Parts: sequence; C-alpha cells; structure tokens
Amino acid sequence: MIMMRLTAVLSSVMMVCMLLMDATVDSTAEFDPYKVLGVTRSASQAEIKKVYKRLAKEWHPDKNKNPDAEDTFIKITKSYEILSNEEKRASYDRYGSTNNAYSYGHRHFHDHFYDESYFHFNNNGGRDSADSKYTINFNQYVNEVVPESFKRPYLIKITSDWCLSCIHIEPVWKETVQELESLGIGIGVVDIGYERHLANHLGAHQTPSILGVINGKVTFFHYAVMKTHLMQFVEDLLPQRLVEKVTDKNNQEFLNSWHELNKPHVLLFDQVPSVPLLFKLTAFAYKDYVRFGYVDQGLSETAELLRRFNINTYAPTMLVFKEDMEKPADIIQAKGMKKQIIDEFISNNKFLLAPRLVNQKLFDELCPVKQFHRRRKYCVILLTGEEETFATGNEAFLSLASVDANDVLRFAYVYQRHQQPLCDVLLKNKDSAPQVFILERRNSAGKVLYKPVVGGWNGSEDDKHKLLEELVRLQKDPSILNYDAILPELNNEFASTFIIRWIYAACDYLSEMIDDLLHNNWRDMMPLLSLIFSALFILFGTVVIQAFSDSSEEKHPKSKAKDASKTENGSPNTSSRPPKKSFVEVTELTDITYTSNLVKLRPGHMNVVLVLTDATKNILLSKFAKEVYSFTGSLTLHFSFLNVDKHSEWMVAVLEYAQDAMQIDTDEDDLSSRKIDYTGYVLALNGHKKYLCLFKPVYTGEDVDSKPEEEGGGSRSRKGMTRSRSTTLQIHHKLDRLGLWMERLMEGTQPRYYVPAWPGLDKITFRFLERFLYLLIRNVSKTGKTV
Repeated sequence: MIMMRLTAVLSSVMMVCMLLMDATVDSTAEFDPYKVLGVTRSASQAEIKKVYKRLAKEWHPDKNKNPDAEDTFIKITKSYEILSNEEKRASYDRYGSTNNAYSYGHRHFHDHFYDESYFHFNNNGGRDSADSKYTINFNQYVNEVVPESFKRPYLIKITSDWCLSCIHIEPVWKETVQELESLGIGIGVVDIGYERHLANHLGAHQTPSILGVINGKVTFFHYAVMKTHLMQFVEDLLPQRLVEKVTDKNNQEFLNSWHELNKPHVLLFDQVPSVPLLFKLTAFAYKDYVRFGYVDQGLSETAELLRRFNINTYAPTMLVFKEDMEKPADIIQAKGMKKQIIDEFISNNKFLLAPRLVNQKLFDELCPVKQFHRRRKYCVILLTGEEETFATGNEAFLSLASVDANDVLRFAYVYQRHQQPLCDVLLKNKDSAPQVFILERRNSAGKVLYKPVVGGWNGSEDDKHKLLEELVRLQKDPSILNYDAILPELNNEFASTFIIRWIYAACDYLSEMIDDLLHNNWRDMMPLLSLIFSALFILFGTVVIQAFSDSSEEKHPKSKAKDASKTENGSPNTSSRPPKKSFVEVTELTDITYTSNLVKLRPGHMNVVLVLTDATKNILLSKFAKEVYSFTGSLTLHFSFLNVDKHSEWMVAVLEYAQDAMQIDTDEDDLSSRKIDYTGYVLALNGHKKYLCLFKPVYTGEDVDSKPEEEGGGSRSRKGMTRSRSTTLQIHHKLDRLGLWMERLMEGTQPRYYVPAWPGLDKITFRFLERFLYLLIRNVSKTGKTV
C-alpha cells in the first residue's frame, strides 16, 4: 500500500516536471507579438492598431515582393489578433503564451490522478463550463451591461478559481439562471482572478458574491443562496408601482389617463393574485412607452371588467387600449405566454394612433431619418393648442389618423405652447396654429423636407378632404415636399425639475449608505466615514478654539452687550446675529458723507439714522448705542446721526413721503399750533431701493414728578405730556422701543415708504442766509466798496 502511494507521488512529480518543460518550450518557441509589431507592453489599443495598419500595408504580399513578406505578414496579423484582444493579451502577459499553461497543466494532472466528480472541479479551474458563456469583462460591463440595465435587470455572480463555497451554490445558481434567463433577465459571471478591476469597480471583495444591476445601480444579495430568495431579490430590484392593480372602481381612471401620460394602456387578465414576474419585467422594459395594469380574475371586484370586455377566464388575456377606452385596439390570449410573444405584442402597440410629440426621443422613433435601403416614412404633424377651442379640430385629426393608420404615414400633434421653437420654424412667425404639415426627415441634424396643408385646420370635412388629397399626391410624387428647414430639438415636457431629481438622488444615496452600514460593507464606506469624522474634528476644534478665545478676550464686551441688550422692562433683547464689535460706530450725516452713506449705498445695505439736536446729542447717542448694539454684527447695517438744527428742511422733504405715519396719533390742532419736534426720530434708509422705515418716539418711562398727580386722580392732558417731554429723563426714554423696532426691521415687517429721489442735504437754510448777508454788509461797510 505504501509503495503504491510512493509510486503515485513520484509519478505526479514527474508529470509536473514534464508539464513545466512543455510550457517552457511552448512559450520560447512562440514568437513575441510585441517585438513583431515593435510596440512596448504598455502600448494602448490605439497605438497597436496604428502600427498594425502601417506594417500590414508595408508587408502585404501583393505589394511587397520580398520572399519573407508572406511569413512576416502572417506574424503581423497573428500578433495583432493577440494584442487587440484583452483576454489573449492578458494571458500572454501572464504566461508568455496565449494558452494558459497553468490551466493546461492542471487539466492533465487532474485527469491522471483524481476523479473529477470527487472535488467537482472542471477543465477551467474553479469555474463551471456553463458559466463561460456568461463571463463578462470590464469593457462589456461598461458598454453593454450598464446601458441594458435600464431596460432589464442583471444578476451577476462573482467567483474565482478553486472557490469551494462557489461550488456549493452552483446547483442553485444553475437552476435559477435557467429560469430567469427565459424571463429576460441578464446574467453575468465575473472571475475575480482575471477581472480584479471590474470586481473592485462593483465593490465585490470576496467570493462568492451575487449582485444585481438595474438602472446602472449595483445592489448586493445578502441572504442565503436559495432559488426563492434569488427570485425575490430580482423582483425587489424592480421599481415600485410598475404595474397598477385595476378593479371595477379604478378602471375608468386608469384608462382615461392615456391623454395625460401620452401612452397606450395594457391590461393583463390572469387568475393568480400577484402580478407575474414576466409581466413586471415587460413593464420595466417598456416603461417609457406603455402604462401597465393587472386584473386579478379571482376577485369579486373585477367581475364587471370581465363581463364588459368578454374575457375568457381559462387563459391569460392581454388588451391594449389607445385613444378609445371603450374598445381595445389589440388583443392577445394564450395559455403559456412567452416573453417573445409579449414583446412582439407590445412592440407593435407602443405608440398611440396620434401621439403628442413630448420629447426628441419620441420624435426620432415616430419619424425616423430617411434610409435609402428602406421604404420612406412620412409624418403628418398638427400644430395646435390645448385649449377647449381647439378640441374639435384635435378630435377630427385623431379620427382621420385612426382611419388612415399605416406603416408609411405616422400622425402626431404638437402643443404650440410647449414646443414654441419648433412651431416658430414651421410657421415662420406669420401663420398661427392650428396648421397641418407633412414632412420627411433627411438627417439626424434636424433637416426636413415639408409641405404645409393650405388653409389651416379646424377639423371640417373640407380640411379632411384637402389633407387626403395631399397624401394621395405624396404617394405618387414625393417632390411635392418643396420646403426645407432645420428643426430644433424638442423640449422634454415630462422632464422632472432639478429639485425632484436631487431628492430622488439623495434618497437613493441614503438607502445605499444604510444598506452598506447594515451589511458591514466597511471597505466601501471608509472614504465617506473618513470624510465625516474629519469634518466633525475640524468643527469641534473650531468651536473649542472660539470658546477659549471668547472667554479670555471678550469678558468686558460681553458684560457691556448684556447691559445694552436689556429693554426697560427687564427683558433681554434677542437678536439673530451676535455683535462683532465692542462699540457702536456712529457717524454724522453731513454734506460730505451724504453721498457715500445714502445715495450710493451698496445694494442690500441700510443706514439707520438717529435725528437729534445740539442739546440732546449726548443723551440720545448714549441711549441709541445701547439699543442698537446687539445689531452691530450685521454687515449690512450702518449707523449715523443727523442734526436737525442744521438740516430741518431735509427732514421735512423726506417725511413728506411718509405722511401716513406722521398723521398717526396726532391731532390736527396740534399740527397747526406747534412745530413738529423731530428729536428722537430714527430713519432706516435704503439708498439703493429708495425707501425708508420710520421710528417715532414712544414714551414708556415714568416721570417721578408726575406720580403725585396720578395718585391724586388727576389725568395729564396730551399737551401737558408734550411740554413735560423736554426734561432729560423724558428725552432718554424716547428710544425705549427702538430695540423692538429694530427686530421688526431686520425681519422685514416694518412699513416702507418709497422716495422718488433723495433730496440734497446741502440746501441753504434761512439762518445760514441771514449770517451770510450780515457778514457781507459788514465787510462792505468796512472797505467802503459798493456791492
């Protein structure tokens, strides 16, 4: 027994040596395609193709009379065949030969010493021979799988050589693939040993892995590999509400939506309670063309529908409805509906009789570009409107399209309001809709030959007769299309807005991230987690540094701001922006600063102006600074004061545009008997938009001297109140409500009074004029000169 085992071991060692020798001889005997073409191993496909064309032209036996030309040409051609194929090139780079020496040696070694059924390995390492037809590489995935995933989902298995777990799931995988492929599901197999780049691109870092691809999005399978789980996984990949459940209650609403959706509607009648997967896959493939509904024949709520359309309950029935919701346009009934039958049925009925051109894709399919090897196709297009006044003409056009429907003529209509650029080209800005055009597309750049039907279109019998005559003439003489034009690309009327698309993308991203977190796909999540933790670290560090700097450098400003933010009744002033300065910068509004601080103030900025006099300047400025301190953090606010003793005429000119505010709580007798005291008024001036907001003093403080009068029951009159406000205490209280007014100003709720043009501040007052005349007369009297 021991001798037999030693003999087997020695034989295996000898066989391995022989195989290695054979592989070495084979690799040395075979020519080097890189040397034959004269390119480096890092050369791109474009470079290889360029060199091959040049050498093939140079060494072609018909042109080159060299005796070795034929052999050289064969070597050049064979070298290009190897290097132009990614798999052959990778095999040559790895093994020095287009034949996989490792697999070759393993095959013979395996055949000599092991029974294949023992380990279930085959002639291609760990891969099953049935998987070879489903094998995909990176280029196939990008150029074929991803585009096709928008019409059908793909189920992809990630495997590798000598993967024991891959062998365990093989029987289930074979059985499931056989059934899913008959339904139209795309199947793919990726060997991680040969397509590492593709596996990393998909996010598959272990074998075996199963994933689904739909609409270009990758979803991993995370459950036990069973046929029922795989079938359910594929069904869950499909979007929700692809097929609507239709009953007697909602069938009218379902069929009536053809005009809004601009699609035919298909109803499938079957006895199973759930929608068949084949029908869901068909609905996904034709979701851009047809709306699908399902009727469960076993429900009592569908009895009226079965009776209405005379449905045979012994076999599945499919009806397609177009513009007429009472009568199906086509019908198919079969006990075993196969995918090919359903696809042919839907393809023949995926357009309405007269659809609306809602995007360029639909226009390209309805009116294809002229092909010389095919029969010509013409489009009859109605430019109309969606208002009720156009309904008669639109219905007449539809009736004509339903009668003359054929493969040569395609009827369609356009709403002028939605496709204005197209209508401007055809109508040439002189005619108005409705108008019928017959056109033929000449190229994909938009060039068409067309002819308008004279007389417009209102749906009368005369209009129908004219159109039919033109169509008959067209069949005999296509040259009647004597106009040409370049049509612009059609607007996509059903395109979702940016916000909706952003919300959908955000939801998909969040769901994918949650799925990765739940199933511990940490390798793909590491970049995102690193970014999140980096942002949190930076934010935390900034807050800590700011807190320490505030505590060490702003103790005094904080206490000062706290005092300034309190109103007279003790409630704190809540501002939306903390102050940035420890003081309030208030400038005087003079002739010099008037232009920069008001007339040419930047857009969005506002100047808050306090009106005062020489006598009240110090008191009001101190109170003003306390009230507006909490708003100094706003970069759009500027603070100034105006001396009304110098510029009273400017105040009168500006407040003429705020008469409504000036008349509130003011008696007409008071206006006529006294001059208005502007002391304590605050004006918020927006120089760019030319409006102002007005704050009038409101007395809220209590005068100590007036308390005995109140206790004695005497009431102060309004005139007495006006006279008493000249005291220092009352002047101080004129700005008590300014903080609340500033809050409403920042919220934008204060009334605005618009000024046509800002009056000049450099007007000459009477006092200045008197002083000027006095000095002039005095100068004349001293010099003796005459004026």
